[in-house]
Amino acid sequence: MKANELYPSVFSRHAAAYARRVDQIMARGEARGRQRVIDLVAARPGMRILDLACGPGNLTARLAALVAPRGEVVGVDLAPGMIAVARDRELPNARFEVMDIEALAFGDGSFDGATCGHGMQFVPHLDRALSESRRVLKRGARFAASIPVDGPAEDARQLLDRLLDRHLPPAPTPVDQGVTRRTVSDPRLFAGAALKGGFNSAVVEQIDETVVWPSADEFVAQITGWWACATRLEGVDEQRRQAFVTEATEALRREHPGAIETTARNLVLYAVA
Repeated sequence: MKANELYPSVFSRHAAAYARRVDQIMARGEARGRQRVIDLVAARPGMRILDLACGPGNLTARLAALVAPRGEVVGVDLAPGMIAVARDRELPNARFEVMDIEALAFGDGSFDGATCGHGMQFVPHLDRALSESRRVLKRGARFAASIPVDGPAEDARQLLDRLLDRHLPPAPTPVDQGVTRRTVSDPRLFAGAALKGGFNSAVVEQIDETVVWPSADEFVAQITGWWACATRLEGVDEQRRQAFVTEATEALRREHPGAIETTARNLVLYAVA
């Protein structure tokens, strides 16, 4: 299966849960990678910003407030369900379109800046996505994108991974994602890809973020709506899904009573057109 056949449908089905999860961690100041993207693009009143792979509008909402009252943020995503949730926010200064970020339907130099929060790792052709991002930006405009990568090994996540492997089939792997995944997980390669895409400068920094989950129940509930786990859960019947959720919650309660703290790692690309 190809990436553009798998991800839009999965993300559409879990858009509401994704929106709640990211809004929560952003409101608590725990989504440091995504926040760094917002900071780097330096949105100001009157600017026109493009939010690539915008999902349900988590970053878009914050950017729209920064460009108000006369600016605009345009959020694009390939998952119709994500766009539907984003539109339900009814954000002033923002609009949303279903669109492939490898083929943007905007003219050259249409935007004063662009962002992408945890989305570039899903594109099958990273070179096209980056060159399109550069094409629609004005000269000197800023582009910032965050990518989640493997972080420190943690007891809670390792326990959950073992239970996932016990109860569920492997997650489907798109056949056209290998090059993109290797590139965005390597700071040197990621910055180099942006330069090849036409940006005048590009740097990548690493940002770790700590997220606190109030309880084992909350941790499991949120993780099951995340795409990597969701795709595995969708491959089994309701009985097996519930067996996993029950065992995972009980095991985490025993090993981690009370709040659960996890550490995520992000690579953040900052490029100038």
